[in-house]
Amino acid sequence: PSPILGMHYVYLIQHELSGDLYVGSTDNPTRRLQEHNAQGKKFTTRHSGAWQYIYLEVFRSTSDALSREKKLKAHAKGKQELLKRLQNSLLEPKIGEG
Repeated sequence: PSPILGMHYVYLIQHELSGDLYVGSTDNPTRRLQEHNAQGKKFTTRHSGAWQYIYLEVFRSTSDALSREKKLKAHAKGKQELLKRLQNSLLEPKIGEG
């Protein structure tokens, strides 16, 4: 997704192989996804497979975006409700497929 100048994003990404989920925030979703897929040492920058956007929320306020990110990370119920709404958008893990 192309960033809109001055907007802030909360996102949910999913790893195409493992199915792992990650919630984060950024002001540039294009750059941030490239960083996640840069194959670093953290679990969010894996050596194989790619992360894909599943969901984005857009905010005018950085503090609103950070607050939403914290709520999704800290409150299992909020994340579970979001995942329920996105059940048809989630990827099927491909581990073991060859």
